[in-house]
Amino acid sequence: MVTSSCCVPGCAGTAADALAGVTLCATHVTLVTEFAAEHVGVEDALPGPCAVCGSRIGVRFPSGFVCARCEWRWGDVPDGDLAPPRVDVVYYLRMRDDFGDRVKIGTTTNPRQRLAAIPHQDLLAFERGDRSLERRRHTQFAATRYPGTEWFRATPELLAHIDAVAAGVEDPWDLHARWTSEALALRG
Repeated sequence: MVTSSCCVPGCAGTAADALAGVTLCATHVTLVTEFAAEHVGVEDALPGPCAVCGSRIGVRFPSGFVCARCEWRWGDVPDGDLAPPRVDVVYYLRMRDDFGDRVKIGTTTNPRQRLAAIPHQDLLAFERGDRSLERRRHTQFAATRYPGTEWFRATPELLAHIDAVAAGVEDPWDLHARWTSEALALRG
């Protein structure tokens, strides 16, 4: 077995291993590992707003930043000549008024515009899907539907479903931004 010296100038240590052709002693391997752990995947302010969602918070990696909200690589520019990607979502809105505690289950490809036109108090969740998923949800909760509308009584079963859909998501808009970013990235 051949032993070699650490490649760091002034270090007299014996190399523990040759990693990618670099021979380092155990002390320097530990220092590099600690440095990498401190500087990979650190949440930080982006150098400017995200081109996709406008967020200012990112995650810094050695290869660059990604947006913490939608995961778009900072510095990549979406093709402005292309139409925005189509991202179908089923939304769940909550309204408490004289008619009771109710939830609207609807679908849209433009949630900001659509939700601005609907009186509601809370956006509870987004679920990725189109009209077929919306119809399945309407059928699933048909027993609690207000006739002729897309509004449903806020039953424990419906709220449990919404909790399952929203599990792990603090802000539904962050999830929508990620889906939009993914659609942009897949488009090339």
